[in-house]
Amino acid sequence: MINHSEKGFTMVLSLVLLLAMSLMGGALILISSNDHQSNNTSDKYQQTFYAAEMALLEGEKYLLNEKIGPWNLSTKARDLSKKNLPEIHASKFTGTLTAANYTKGATFKFENSATRSNNKKIADTAARCFNSFPESNRGNIYLAKDSSGAMMAKSFNLGIFLENSIGKPAKRKSTVSDEQLETTRLKNYFYEFFIERIGAATFKGFGQSVKKKSSDASKSGIAYRVYACGLYIDTNSTGKILDEMIVPIESIVILPQN
Repeated sequence: MINHSEKGFTMVLSLVLLLAMSLMGGALILISSNDHQSNNTSDKYQQTFYAAEMALLEGEKYLLNEKIGPWNLSTKARDLSKKNLPEIHASKFTGTLTAANYTKGATFKFENSATRSNNKKIADTAARCFNSFPESNRGNIYLAKDSSGAMMAKSFNLGIFLENSIGKPAKRKSTVSDEQLETTRLKNYFYEFFIERIGAATFKGFGQSVKKKSSDASKSGIAYRVYACGLYIDTNSTGKILDEMIVPIESIVILPQN
């Protein structure tokens, strides 16, 4: 009977098992990392989509505000003398939107417990929203104008909007609330809209009679198309864009002429 030496077999088996478990651990880490990245992308898209919906509502509200008369902050009443159906602006729209609640290229400082001076640059959104609607007549588009004569095209920063709502943190405060920390993250998000006057359209008003023969009455109206975008733009300290995402949506609003 021949006896074979089995010295070193345990070490070889241990190395094989260690290699197999290392490969399994690496695979799990890679899968977990991909899932985490996918979740982050999904969260960014969801927030960008919400910003786009906010822009659409803001644009529609802007139109209705012009129709019934702009709100005067001084008198705290509507200026009925300026109510109108927005006409077409004389100048061609190039895609540049008015920054409504922020300054383009501005630097915003936000203090937190980890970093006392954290500068965050707001990127210029340029004509990203404008270029997100290839079906529009971008080479020859004239927007509607409001009662002040300005083009109905505005850009808002979501973080600044929130910051104006909850207030800025105290300059020498070592800790800040979760809401104030959220304003820093949301400064990477924008919501923008521009409004085009399409032309005459039929407006159908609902009949209010209880008679059986009552029917809806067609009236003349003016149609407007509201283009809206939610934008996510992440930049480094020099203003270089690291990541961006755009969600464009649109709607048609018909306002009655009377």
